Amino acid sequence: MPCNWQRANVGELCEAIIDCVNKTARTVDGPTPFKMIRTTNVKNGWVDTSAVKYVEEDTYKKWIRRGAPRRGDVILTREAPLGEIGLLRDDKGIFLGQRLVMFRADPKKLNNRFLLYALLDHDAQGQIKSFGSGSTVEHMRVPDCSKIEIFTPDLSTQKKIGTILSSYDDLIENNLRRIKILEEMAQNLYREWFVKFRFPGHEKVRFVDSPLGKIPEGWEIKTMPEMVTIRPSVSIPNGIVPFVPMGCLSETSMLINDIETRPKASGARFQNGDTLFARITPCLENGKTGFVQFLPDDKSAACGSTEFIVLRSKTLCPEYVYLMARSDPFRDNAIKSMSGATGRQRVQEECFDKFLIALPSNEILKNFQTITQPQFKMIYSLNLGNQNLRRTRDLLLPKLISGEVDVSELDIAIPEEACA
Repeated sequence: MPCNWQRANVGELCEAIIDCVNKTARTVDGPTPFKMIRTTNVKNGWVDTSAVKYVEEDTYKKWIRRGAPRRGDVILTREAPLGEIGLLRDDKGIFLGQRLVMFRADPKKLNNRFLLYALLDHDAQGQIKSFGSGSTVEHMRVPDCSKIEIFTPDLSTQKKIGTILSSYDDLIENNLRRIKILEEMAQNLYREWFVKFRFPGHEKVRFVDSPLGKIPEGWEIKTMPEMVTIRPSVSIPNGIVPFVPMGCLSETSMLINDIETRPKASGARFQNGDTLFARITPCLENGKTGFVQFLPDDKSAACGSTEFIVLRSKTLCPEYVYLMARSDPFRDNAIKSMSGATGRQRVQEECFDKFLIALPSNEILKNFQTITQPQFKMIYSLNLGNQNLRRTRDLLLPKLISGEVDVSELDIAIPEEACA
């Protein structure tokens, strides 16, 4: 550590450290302009403001009475899990849910992005874990949040370090935007062609009555099991195999991240092109659904949580099945079938027998896949790029935060935001 770096606790370096309101906010179906972030939204330097809970304006005003989050604030999870850190990049109608603490750097002493990466470093993370207590679930007391100590260089060097590391995160953020746009494009196309029946040439097609209402003539009404295999049979080789826990699935996209490896395990079994559909509450209601395309080839297989229902196309195409599983009618049908003890309710697979699909012609399905398959592959490629960017950032982070790599003499253009 350079001799001119000073060690201080973050309470001395921040102009505000604000705790959440420690009770559950009354949420609504939404969307509304007022969004609650939860511990699940904070991970690895990021605050995801897309998969949020919504509230009415009066609730929002009550929950920000201690202070409204601002763009650039750093968020810490105090429990479940303990020690996740994220930078808030969107402050429109945002407020803190339970077990979150917000740090607002004093711009005269501390650069907010330097604070973000200092709290991600192993030194601060070790302190956070040492503050944790609780026999069942580790949690950190709010007063202890201000006691976390970090080493700080002069403000100019802080800004340079924050700029270098955030350049990786800015690339990641740009890729995430592209991923979101690509997925929305695919979902919109599915709704247009197979829900609203506005596919190319629909103007020339005669529509006829069916149990689903008016559908294009020539399309057949089928039950889902006639067109989709539920829990397909998959052979798993002996030895170490990829394993996907529930936490690997996103609530808002097809992405499957942080894949583990385990000895041959029981549970869901799947291959590339399969859809993983969460069957347990609250994972289903929160939107956890993934599309498998991370395996090296189509013959490879993986295992996953016993709480997945694996869906595989018979007569449709893999992209159609995933997008259908994300659709509101499909999810509503599954949610209505749930039964079991409170908090552990599960989808009853018999509900799929009643879910009807209008089967289009092979030509329309082929045209649909021609458009959506490259979109799915691009999403996977962009996500793979983000994983590489995160690894590079994480290798560089401890060297910069410790001063092992000296940047004080480097001529680095500091963005205006970092100078605030």
